[in-house]
Amino acid sequence: MARKKKKGNNFKLLTLFLFLGTCLGDYGIGVGIGDGGAWVGGGGKQQTNAAYSALQSWKTAITEDPSGVLKTWVGEDVCSYKGIFCSGSSVTAIDLNKANLKGTIVKDLSLLSDLTILHLNSNRFSGPIPDSFRALESLQELDLSNNRFSGSFPQATIYIPNLIYLDLRFNSFTGSVPENLFNKQLDAILLNNNQFTGEIPRNLGYSSASVINLANNKLSGEIPTSFGISGSRLKEVLLLNNQLTGCIPESVGVFSEIEVFDVSFNSLMGHVPDTISCLSEIEVLNFAHNKFSGDLPDLVCSLRNLINLTVAFNFFSGFSSECSRVSAGFDFTGNCIPGVGYQRPRPDCSVIAGGALSCLRIPAQPLTCAAILGLKVTPSP
Repeated sequence: MARKKKKGNNFKLLTLFLFLGTCLGDYGIGVGIGDGGAWVGGGGKQQTNAAYSALQSWKTAITEDPSGVLKTWVGEDVCSYKGIFCSGSSVTAIDLNKANLKGTIVKDLSLLSDLTILHLNSNRFSGPIPDSFRALESLQELDLSNNRFSGSFPQATIYIPNLIYLDLRFNSFTGSVPENLFNKQLDAILLNNNQFTGEIPRNLGYSSASVINLANNKLSGEIPTSFGISGSRLKEVLLLNNQLTGCIPESVGVFSEIEVFDVSFNSLMGHVPDTISCLSEIEVLNFAHNKFSGDLPDLVCSLRNLINLTVAFNFFSGFSSECSRVSAGFDFTGNCIPGVGYQRPRPDCSVIAGGALSCLRIPAQPLTCAAILGLKVTPSP
């Protein structure tokens, strides 16, 4: 009789815990019954164990730790580890910026399903980025800058669904920049100071990013004609120190919010398009060390927010008095402007590189900006 009573009590307890499990199902409550009676357990332990496993696996792949960060990575309480930040029992952020760690990235980090921020700026991590990173569905910010990563562009980053900030600066990535990168809803695309080659993808101008930095790579070919077509919210475009050729697309004038445009140290040719004068918010324009020729458009120097205009070491033959009024700097040295000091020797100006290049020309303001921006032109009285 006593055994039957025990089973009856267990049944009542199990019924109660099943009810609790229904109410608290989102918290991973588990229930069961056995010879020792009824029991209840939480699912948070599984998440903690996964994080512990992932971080311990990564710890073994780090070979140098001069600051002693990993000395705190002991025990199952991963939320007490230096550089690890949690919400409840879930790891939601890793910030190891400037920790000077040396090692590689392990695929096990993809087990951190709630991770939203991964900042590894200024370390000595090397090797490729694991393809398993595409499983980091909660990740929003990925900063791998100033390390020694190598290999082709980490395709896994394109498939991280909630990623909005991608920083791969100052590494040794090679190969081409994938076209589908610019289809992704990112706020910032920072790829400068790598070894990317090939042409800039044709859909560059359709990116949702406010900052695109492709500087100091080995990119070649022309600036895509899509540049500006979408009416992007770009604030900064940095294409300096590559191997770009051809003209600046007239559609650049669509970037009505752009503040910095730097294409210096390339091999761009032809004239500077009048549509530059549509960039009402522009503050910094840098065309230095290219092969531009002709007169610098008067309207460019009249832009109300322009504080720095650099056209040094091109083949410009003239500019208007407006250009000398640029408040914080107008550098026109090393051109072909008659009667002005610090210009190229006359023999260098006799045959202008790319002088025969024909670039598309759109008439000057107000027709230029009205046509490009889709505004209604009001005829002058």
